[in-house]
Amino acid sequence: MVRVQRASSLPSRRRTAPTRSASVLAMEARSVDSIPKDGAWQYEPKWDGFRCLLSRKGAEVDLRSKSGETLARYFPELVEAALKLKKASFLLDGEIVVPRVKSFSFDDLLQRIHPAASRVKKLSQETPALYLAFDLLAEARDDLATQPLTRRRSRLEAFAKANFADSPIFRLSPATDSYAVARKWLAQSGRGFDGVIAKRMDLPYQSGNRDGMQKIKKFRSADCVIGGFRYASNKIKGRKVVGSLLLGLYDDHKLLHHVGFTSAIRQDEKPVLTERLEALIANPGFTGNAPGGPSRWSTERSAQWCPVKPKLVIEVCYDHFSGDRFRHGTSILRWRPDKAPRQCTFDQLKQKTADPIKLLS
Repeated sequence: MVRVQRASSLPSRRRTAPTRSASVLAMEARSVDSIPKDGAWQYEPKWDGFRCLLSRKGAEVDLRSKSGETLARYFPELVEAALKLKKASFLLDGEIVVPRVKSFSFDDLLQRIHPAASRVKKLSQETPALYLAFDLLAEARDDLATQPLTRRRSRLEAFAKANFADSPIFRLSPATDSYAVARKWLAQSGRGFDGVIAKRMDLPYQSGNRDGMQKIKKFRSADCVIGGFRYASNKIKGRKVVGSLLLGLYDDHKLLHHVGFTSAIRQDEKPVLTERLEALIANPGFTGNAPGGPSRWSTERSAQWCPVKPKLVIEVCYDHFSGDRFRHGTSILRWRPDKAPRQCTFDQLKQKTADPIKLLS
């Protein structure tokens, strides 16, 4: 809990009595392969941000991550905006995002988690966040978490109409019961939302479990050049073997940039693949951005890699690409000896995506 005086003077730590947001476990989602159709479902965009339970009780505002950690000190603009809402007591479930042009930037969002209060204040002004509300769990003395989603959604829409109109920070996350609209959202996902969330409309808030919510992501494939590899921590029969492959794509200037990795390599294939890769070891590997380059996220581990000649092409499956790299680890689909490395460019990742800002209007 943070008792607010001025957002710029938020303390980094304070021990207080538990707030409603601290005592509630966020509803979880179960990953599935396709959008559920049978039954009563509400569909929402799956935003690419930080999940956040946001509560206010008078002059006290609390922001909690899905893991229960406080987020208030990192987003003082959200605290200030929450205090300006007409309603003085409520508990919302939603997502924190940072808009950039016509998308939401996860990289800019990550920059906000910084230990220096001066840096946080500067970024809160340069890259202010939005709070996308998709559930209302309490309002004044009303405990809505025990109500079915249909009831909570109607209360949320009324709450947003009464409170969000004059706020540049708070937005109502869209929802639909149309399967066709949900399929369209999934097909156009990207640039700030990476799939669809489906929620059972007849259930109360499923705090801490996955029984009432499912998430569906659109997985895509890309042909990438192997520009290097890392050895695994564990050896096989006393011999070092490959642990992960470092993936690259060419830009318009024919520079090979590191864009991610894949570590889904079968144990029985590692010895032969290691020999193949070791025969290709040569500098520089990547001629553009390389692993372990200048970055606040670089670690000693990220610099321990072996460059190889750009000879091998592999097709990988991925779920999200932003900031010129795969957000998560990829999985191997197949080797592509039929594909020339120079054909593996960023152009293949271009797709028609929806404007997430327009989805909020």
